Amino acid sequence: MTQVEVGLWAQLVLALATVSVAVLARPALRARLAGVGAAALGVAGAVTGVLALTGGQGRLVIPLALPVDPVVLSPTPLGGFFMVVAGAVGAVAAVYAIGYVHGPSASASSWAALATFLLGMQLVPAAADAVSFLLAWELMAAASTVLVLTEHRERLEVRSAALWYAVMTHLSFLLILLGFAVLAAAGHGTSFAAMSHVDPASASTSLAFVLLVLGFATKAGIVPMHVWLPRAHPAAPSHVSAVMSAAMVKMGVYGVLLVVLQLLPAGRPWWGLVLLAFGTVSAVYGILQASVATDLKRLLAYSTTENVGLMFLAIGAGVLLRSYGVVGPAEVAAGTALLLVASHAAFKTTLFLGAGSVLHATGLRDLDRLGGLGKRMPTTAATFGVGALGAAALPITCGFVAEWALLQSLIHGARPEDRLVAVVMPVAVAVVALTAGLALMTFVKAYGIAFLARPRGPEAGTAHEGPATMRVALVVSAVAVVGLGLVPGIMATAVVRAVGLGGIDVFGVAGLGLPGVGAALDPVALTGLALLVAIPVLVVTWRMARRRPSRPVDLAWGGGGVRVSPRMQYTATSYAEPLSRVFDDALRPERDLEITHAGESRYLVERVQFRQQLEDVVEVRAYVPAVRLVDRVGLAARRLQNGSIHRYLAYSFVALIAVLIVVSL
Repeated sequence: MTQVEVGLWAQLVLALATVSVAVLARPALRARLAGVGAAALGVAGAVTGVLALTGGQGRLVIPLALPVDPVVLSPTPLGGFFMVVAGAVGAVAAVYAIGYVHGPSASASSWAALATFLLGMQLVPAAADAVSFLLAWELMAAASTVLVLTEHRERLEVRSAALWYAVMTHLSFLLILLGFAVLAAAGHGTSFAAMSHVDPASASTSLAFVLLVLGFATKAGIVPMHVWLPRAHPAAPSHVSAVMSAAMVKMGVYGVLLVVLQLLPAGRPWWGLVLLAFGTVSAVYGILQASVATDLKRLLAYSTTENVGLMFLAIGAGVLLRSYGVVGPAEVAAGTALLLVASHAAFKTTLFLGAGSVLHATGLRDLDRLGGLGKRMPTTAATFGVGALGAAALPITCGFVAEWALLQSLIHGARPEDRLVAVVMPVAVAVVALTAGLALMTFVKAYGIAFLARPRGPEAGTAHEGPATMRVALVVSAVAVVGLGLVPGIMATAVVRAVGLGGIDVFGVAGLGLPGVGAALDPVALTGLALLVAIPVLVVTWRMARRRPSRPVDLAWGGGGVRVSPRMQYTATSYAEPLSRVFDDALRPERDLEITHAGESRYLVERVQFRQQLEDVVEVRAYVPAVRLVDRVGLAARRLQNGSIHRYLAYSFVALIAVLIVVSL
């Protein structure tokens, strides 16, 4: 038995043990025992992924008591990369959950569902054929639906969110099933090896590509299939939101990479354009919605749509450039997609766990009612700040490294002799630049409004840090954000082994090289240079400040007076107001201004009330009318079932005649 096979067996055994502990343990011990078991399951998945990345091989066959092929698990290096991401995120979230869960989140069903969710998510990239993939996919989807429903008795909106999530995730399953069915028919087998021998120029292959991309894009939260994301994340417990955002949506990205790198590597140019279109629209729309959101977890959910959009943009650029023979930038773009996956997993885990700590301490997600948490929750403030730096793609974080590599591939991919590429690549560069600027503004808002200034409500004024396990998980994830940014060679090495391309290299201590485009980045050297410049400035500033001692005042932005009320501070709504006006046509906000005058005066104002409501334009304009249409069709169809046995016999007779006609033809 190989090491990979041992790792796969370890995941199965640990998942079964964790589920058993969750069901049988006493409530007082359930969180600790099940949390440790879930963390061990995540570690086992990450270790197995590392073994697959480093060339380890293994094949685990699990027979089923069903008339279908057995489950076959044999992770490739690409699958191993995603197993590492899913396992690491799951382990950190499980440790966090030990101190976080309470009430419904601490139930036996929730802990059992968490272990099942982690197992299914780690088995998806380990599957070796379509049947195994779909079974693991459905296991992941069903368990995550149970977790979204955790607090359905306490909050009514959870049921609606879970319904949206269940419908969209099973739509994703149906599309993927149809896509694999088309490929299996063309390749005469359900194994991925058989599917990879299909003719890429055939119409059935293009149909399979469209179906699979739509299915995986739905799971990844790509616009316009993203509507479940801003609903499910606020509804789910925060540690579950972290796993769903940082790891589960990556299974959609893995599916697309599986298609374009292994099943259908000879992609056609319009395939790349489709992926680029999905990526650009999702990136811009997601960060626009995040920039004006006031619900902290909803903001992070839309930010995930933006981040996954950049991943699709990188994959699409790689497919398009490769189809035109631009090999170097194409390899860099494909590798950049994995850099974005790893970096997003690190900083989005930090951000969602930080949002969970805020919710745990205050019971609030509304940024307009928070503030002043930096002094009361220093660990959460520091780690959330690091995650915000990563999400804004600022230096010394993994987010900066990934987006720098993406820009390099796009800039060097433009070719004047190829008109399509020459037009598309600059547009993609502009999209990345726009999203980077809006992301910076978004996370300045999120951090500044939540953690700085004064508390805007009594809940924020009495906030406190969570238990030790929550703080440990936050610190570990924040260290990963900075560590992968300062030493990106770790990510680069994993990416090279995962995709088997030569576009990314490692040099020096752990610098990142892009030989395909002739670029290099050494964050350690750049950080050292920045410190050499900054330290003398800081020393001189400190010495000058000591000569002129200052006294604390509170006059800034106060019009010359002391701010006595937190209502004089900026809120998340007022901070984003200029942006919402600039993008008014895209966001379509509903505003209501109510002015109450003092007595009969036209000039003296007693009270001014401003309300702004922002709906998801795609949901309102596309999904709501579609749901209404389905409701009308359903109500009309009820007339067919009127209780008449004669009508039912007539239906059966007509159906039999139709079947006979089809069979005869």
